[in-house]
Amino acid sequence: MASIFTKIVEREIPAHIVAEDENYLAFLDINPLVEGHTLVIPKKEVDYVFDLDHQTLAGLFSFSKGVAKAIESVIPCERIGLTVMGLEVPHAHVHLIPMQTMDDMNFANMKLSPSKEEMEATAKKIREAYEK
Repeated sequence: MASIFTKIVEREIPAHIVAEDENYLAFLDINPLVEGHTLVIPKKEVDYVFDLDHQTLAGLFSFSKGVAKAIESVIPCERIGLTVMGLEVPHAHVHLIPMQTMDDMNFANMKLSPSKEEMEATAKKIREAYEK
């Protein structure tokens, strides 16, 4: 059965996409820790990030760098944190999280509940910065 992320790749489930190429996709987390919290995935469905082949793993981090730079340019933050979590969805992914403090990366924190309009506005800002 396809993961929820594969269903996003195949456009069976909507997402607030901020960047895409032929191999990777970046979209806003629906339960963000902070504004701009983005997930980056390979389009190829592999459960565990360290089971990715070398080329796909390197490409994931290279693609993530471009997305992180776009987020950083439009979301006020000290830097972008990157973490590999991922027990909840069996599809390799990384989290890019704008940080003001280390506490912004704490997944035990209360998640934000942005409106659809807020998510769309954030995605648009990041997407436009990425496309520059």
